[in-house]
Amino acid sequence: MMKLINSIYLITCGVALMCATPALSQQSDNELEQRAKSLIGQMTVEEKISQMMNTAQGISRLGILPYNWWNEALHGVARNGKATLFPQPINLACSFNTDLIRQIGSAISDEARAKFNVAQQMKVYEMYAGLTFWAPNVNIFRDPRWGCGMETYGEDPFLSARMGVEYVHGMQGDDPRYLKAAACAKHYAVHSGPEALRHEFDAVVSDKDLFETYLPAFEALVKEGNVEAVMGAYNRVNGESASANSRLLIDILRERWGFKGHVVSDCGVITDIYSGHHSVDSEAEAAAVAIKAGLNLECGNTFRTLKEALDRKLLTEEELDKALVPLMVTRLKLGLFDDPKENPYSNISEAVVCSPEHQALALEAAEQGMVLLQNKENVLPLKKDLKTLYLTGPFATDGNVLLGNYYGVPARLSTFLPAISSKVSIGTRLMFKMGIMPTEPNKNPIDWASGEASSSEVTIVFLGESNCTEGEEGDAIASSTMGDRLDMSLPKHQIEYLRKISKKGKNKVVAVVSCGGPFDVREICELSDVVIWTGYPGQEGGEALANVLFGDISPSGRLPITFPESVDALPDFSDYSMKGRTYRYQKENIAFPFGFGLTYSSVAYEGLTVSQPKDLGKKEVVVNVTLANNGKYAVDEVPQLYIVTPRAGEDMPLSSLRGFQRVHLDAGEKKTVSFKISPDDLKMIDAKGEKVLLKGEHQLVVSAAAPGKRCDELGIPSQRTSFKL
Repeated sequence: MMKLINSIYLITCGVALMCATPALSQQSDNELEQRAKSLIGQMTVEEKISQMMNTAQGISRLGILPYNWWNEALHGVARNGKATLFPQPINLACSFNTDLIRQIGSAISDEARAKFNVAQQMKVYEMYAGLTFWAPNVNIFRDPRWGCGMETYGEDPFLSARMGVEYVHGMQGDDPRYLKAAACAKHYAVHSGPEALRHEFDAVVSDKDLFETYLPAFEALVKEGNVEAVMGAYNRVNGESASANSRLLIDILRERWGFKGHVVSDCGVITDIYSGHHSVDSEAEAAAVAIKAGLNLECGNTFRTLKEALDRKLLTEEELDKALVPLMVTRLKLGLFDDPKENPYSNISEAVVCSPEHQALALEAAEQGMVLLQNKENVLPLKKDLKTLYLTGPFATDGNVLLGNYYGVPARLSTFLPAISSKVSIGTRLMFKMGIMPTEPNKNPIDWASGEASSSEVTIVFLGESNCTEGEEGDAIASSTMGDRLDMSLPKHQIEYLRKISKKGKNKVVAVVSCGGPFDVREICELSDVVIWTGYPGQEGGEALANVLFGDISPSGRLPITFPESVDALPDFSDYSMKGRTYRYQKENIAFPFGFGLTYSSVAYEGLTVSQPKDLGKKEVVVNVTLANNGKYAVDEVPQLYIVTPRAGEDMPLSSLRGFQRVHLDAGEKKTVSFKISPDDLKMIDAKGEKVLLKGEHQLVVSAAAPGKRCDELGIPSQRTSFKL
């Protein structure tokens, strides 16, 4: 079968049959395209169209097997059985650890290849069994009400870019000839809710916000990550469907950034062009418009009308062929038309799936993804020989608060209760009662739990949301708002339960909050001694939390998104202007700033210096700062480099992240860390969407969170220096 494909290529190109197909590492883009075109040239129009929907039919006479392009892997191979379940992307962003993200991407694609190899032997060609993965999600989590924010790396384009690039590198591998898997940057572009309106919504955005906030991560994944695919979003952008938007797909993506891969629509988008956005009068017109605007592949079946579009001369066969070429090139890069013996990834064994190494990696990621928001009087870490410990709340034993969305089936699932039980002394009187239901008040008015909890030495209360109440429009089955949270408050009965526990005794109260984004922390902080945000920590979430609570590790997660005090002072959810949003444009209404997170030690920042300060804005310079761990616990500190430019807080960001590191510090240890700053790093985006170097006074700030009034109020350490350009 595979020899037949190569023979077709060789005959078409007029090469002797005894010659082997050139290795991909020796082929130019043009040669890959020629291989693809030679296959396309053998197809009928109907066969071509059959290859442009996610369920691509087999063409037996050409040796082409069926293939389904729809596969998911946001934090592990999803919806396809057994796989290691890593933390949700928002948790991975809390790690501020690019090396970790790359390792996770590589582990996921190892498992993907192993599962694919077995599926091919079994002749399984179904959805979720392929190698083209629709991840990562590098949309900007611009509003805390967005239910799908958990899928992203947070609110900052720089952090999202760095995380996304490393994920892509890990997923796609480093073989010079083949892709291990094909990653996909989604959802391009300007997409972040509301979920209920996404099939009809028009995201109106300025060029400044477009190029400053919404596009940088996509650009980085294309230029630095060489991502193989880009997914078009559901919504319109300034009046045109994002998946049929020639400015986005041709002018910017292909011509400006040089993207060579394929563009796929989100699922049902082409139908939306017709029935949701009402941009055209028929499905055939929607299909033709999308192809002409730069789309290659549809998730859905509206492209079945492409034959009608050809007959009506809405589209030419040459345009159809041009759109199909990148799809065949991707399949060539994955080795789908070559002898599997030539592909090193065909040797990946199923033993890698849920291997001990991958489970250990999932634990490390879960530990680094939890954020300690409050620790009054150093209640944490807890002693393992507590006399009494009470666990309560609806999520102590709930696996859903580990899974998040887009999940596979892990070999183990470490929930909170048994993991904590395994840490304490066998002599500790440990009790658990759920106490309340997760989404609504108890039917039974009798309350034994809160009284028992208040008599314990320490009470740990598990509160929050789950994938039943927030997430994508069709997954959050207990949500009346299609998965969005229209305010940041936790359910009222959960807060009332916390009030009862807090006011009845002198016990220390630890609030563990699970949800995919910011929540209203004000009363929770008042009622609790300790507040920990777990996000959705994956299969090892229970073990990771127990390690943090009892001091086996010091917490090190940092917020990848600002925690507002409430939604009252935020712009309207459907307003895509960045004014008043994120740490870069939000001055007030901040409970915890971007980048914030406590550890069990106090780390001082000392002695910021700049090498060759006269070269700032002209050449690359190095910024140095010394970190000093003045506590008794070893910690991982996350210093962050920000720039503050002229007109900051007016028409320019208050500050902008330009670098970060994770630095391990033993108790009492000092280390000097360095950041490189290029002239391009100092440039800002003007009203036309162009990068400019502003004249006037700038500042470089190295801090443990985004600089600003709230940062100062919380006593967050920082160092800064000023200079003029």
